[in-house]
Amino acid sequence: MLAAAASVKPSAAVATTAKPALFKPLHLPPFPLPAAGGRRPLSLSVSARPLYRQEHVLATVAAAAAGRSDRASSPAPPSATADGARPVVGIAAPAAEPAEAARRTKIGVYFATWWALNVIFNIYNKKMLNAFPYPWLGATLSLAAGSAIMLASWATRIVEPPQTDLDFWKSLSPVAIAHTIGHVAATVSMAKVAVSFTHIIKSGEPAFSVLVSRFFLGEHFPAPVYFSLLPIIGGCALAAVTELNFNMVGFMGAMISNVAFVFRNIFSKKGMKGKSVSGMNYYACLSMMSLVILLPFAIAMEGPKVWAAGWQKAVAEIGPNFVWWVAAQSVFYHLYNQVSYMSLDEISPLTFSIGNTMKRISVIVASIIIFQTPVQPINALGAAIAILGTFIYSQAKQ
Repeated sequence: MLAAAASVKPSAAVATTAKPALFKPLHLPPFPLPAAGGRRPLSLSVSARPLYRQEHVLATVAAAAAGRSDRASSPAPPSATADGARPVVGIAAPAAEPAEAARRTKIGVYFATWWALNVIFNIYNKKMLNAFPYPWLGATLSLAAGSAIMLASWATRIVEPPQTDLDFWKSLSPVAIAHTIGHVAATVSMAKVAVSFTHIIKSGEPAFSVLVSRFFLGEHFPAPVYFSLLPIIGGCALAAVTELNFNMVGFMGAMISNVAFVFRNIFSKKGMKGKSVSGMNYYACLSMMSLVILLPFAIAMEGPKVWAAGWQKAVAEIGPNFVWWVAAQSVFYHLYNQVSYMSLDEISPLTFSIGNTMKRISVIVASIIIFQTPVQPINALGAAIAILGTFIYSQAKQ
């Protein structure tokens, strides 16, 4: 019996220690090689361990079959664990998880900043318009403040200036025209009606997007998209007919703003293909061109004499706070739009649409609380239905 035990040779894959083997060795037959290679047959002795722990052995076999040197091609076997088994080779740690978490945090910060800045803008914009009811000048000051901020940022190299050409500005011009109309129309609406009512009507923008795309561009959508328009249209109509301080000019301003911003988005998608301009710089260029377009119309509609008289009256009634209201609405308008375009660089259009819907909810609730806007239950129900329809539309469109 002792002689039989002495005749057994240890397997090459089993460590020659006093520790008993954990796996029974298997002896494979010699691996044949081409005769021209002039090499000795490769004899392997592989432990009967799970196959996924033998990658280094399989690599050696493949290298020998290709006629390459065993030592040059075979990867160094990984160190054994405490139980003698090799760790799994080729499976990396989930290094992408921290990067994804950081990206989600960044998007969350963008969204929170976007909503907060938008609420602040709407509050100060309404305060200014209540004391100084000249929306054309208010819209002009918003674009002028954003243009000045970005020109200063480019001059000081805080932001790298965009590389633009004549084709860029040509493709931007229809976007700027639509943006100017939408911006002025929304400002006119907020000068005539409550902020909450303007944003309830503006939550119907998806309905205009589908209708314009269908009848002007010939696009077709699945049935759920069309059905999602029913609560949007019905909710906006219910909110409009139950609005206590309804004003036709304010209502039409919000409706025109919806149509203009739909065309702005369409022109932007068509004209900016292949353009490598960041979201921040794109909106800066858009503001500057819109300012050039808007300024002569603002002068024609209201004029410096009206502005001067209205300014003196507002300062006399409100005091220095009025100047702060004007400055705040101008600066925060640019900041919230800038952050929204920066968000669009990081997220999908669907996520952006959902974020825009949630932004309107925050603006409506904040404006009702701050301005103590009287709201009937049926009016609140209409607003809720319209906003819910907008959310359903976002899901159906995807």
